This record gives sequence, structure tokens and C-alpha cells, in this order.
Amino acid sequence: MAVAQAEVNGQRIGYEDSGGHRPALVFSHGIFMDRTMFDPQVVALTPDYRCIRWDQRGHGATGPATALFTYWDSADDAVGLLDHLEVDRAVFVGMSQGGFISLRAALRHPERVAALVLIDSQAGAEDPEALTGYRAAAEIGEAHGLVDEVAQMAAAIIIGPASEITAHWMARWREAPPGRLPLLIDVLGAREDITARLQEISCPALVIHGEDDAAISMELAQQLAHGLPGCARLLPIPGAGHAANLTHPQPVNAALRDFLGRHAAR
Repeated sequence: MAVAQAEVNGQRIGYEDSGGHRPALVFSHGIFMDRTMFDPQVVALTPDYRCIRWDQRGHGATGPATALFTYWDSADDAVGLLDHLEVDRAVFVGMSQGGFISLRAALRHPERVAALVLIDSQAGAEDPEALTGYRAAAEIGEAHGLVDEVAQMAAAIIIGPASEITAHWMARWREAPPGRLPLLIDVLGAREDITARLQEISCPALVIHGEDDAAISMELAQQLAHGLPGCARLLPIPGAGHAANLTHPQPVNAALRDFLGRHAAR
């Protein structure tokens, strides 16, 4: 799929769309990642589903964000992209930050969200101690570029043990403008706790979580699954870290196929 651009909420959003009249899926990536982190899912699901994946503000083909925004703004961006593509409803698949956005889309635009798949995500605010470390790393990145120390820390948190996947993403991060880091961390840190509002989300939901996730604990995943009335399953992925869909695509894709077969909008 070729990268396209859409004017949405004053932003030029980069996205890819497999097209057609199949049930639509919207993939929202994690912080510092981009739409390509869903390559394993798009390859597996495109034959049966319309796969739409996009780059959020400050990421990938969407380019740098110039002012502070919130994940509510990003939720509006995702729904605005659906408007641009003339898609009424879609299953929202979000990893980490993409899950924060997908939950907010379900709260603000429930009629547009057919179901939720939340991968290594949560409903709470960011841990203050972790946020302090992220901000320190972002300051180093802004001053000196994405030095190996910062890139390796990000890879350890997001991907886990070194692999070909690690090398690929470290190379992508080095190509990105370093000045974006502090703003994106500020957006992350400003995220409010919406746990008490999960009961307002009635659509079907699936929670998938790496058992070795170093960024978001399994306990928080359990709280998320317990708080969503339509969530029938929390699927732990043994051996997976924060980006379970990227490092362990087989069990994630199998769970997606099963869930989508029962709940995808048609």
C-alpha cells in the first residue's frame, strides 16, 4: 500500500488504506513507532478486512507536531480520517499509545467504534517515576540527537531483547527529527486516568498483553479488561514485551482473527 495524505483537523495525516468494502480496521501505533509496526497484522488480515493504518501527530509520514495536543485530539484525528475515507464504523486496534487513543475514540465517538482491540495498553495515567526517566532521555535526545544510549533504552522498553527487529527500529528512530521527543513525552505525561469511565464503553473488546511488558504491567492490563463491560478476554502473550503484536505476531494474529470473526462490523 502506498502512503497517502489527508487533511484532518488542521493536520496532514499520513496513512495507508487497503480499500474495498470489507469490514474496516483502524490500526493506531505506539509512541515513537509508526504505522509500519502493524506490518504482521496487515499482511495477515488484508485478504479479509479493510486495513487502515495511520501515523499520529509527530510520527512517521504525518510529520512533526508543532504544538501541545492531547490523546482526545488524536482520537478526533482517527475519526476524522474515517470521515475522509467515508467509513462509518471500524474496529479500532491500538497498541500502547494507540490504545489510549482508541479508548478515547470509543468514549467520544461510540457510534464509530464497532469494537476495540487493545494491545499492551491501559486506562490509567503515566507512572510519575517512569515519566521522569522518559523526560530525561528526551532532553538528551533533543540536545544531542538520538544517541545510542537513548535508542537502546527505547528498544529495551518497547521491543525487548535485541533482535533484527531492534536494529530495524533503532535505524528508523535515528532518521526521525530529535526535536519531537520532549513534546511527545509532554503529551504522554498529560494523559489523565480514564479508568472510571471504562464502564461507558459498551462495544466488544479484546485485551492482549505481553507477559514481560516492561512499560505497562499485567496488573494494569487486568484492570483494563475488568473495567470494560464488553471485554470477554484478556490474552497474555508468554515471552512478549511491550510490542507483542510486533515480536509475537502468530498468537496475536490468531486472537485477532477469532475476535474479528465474531465482532467486526459488516
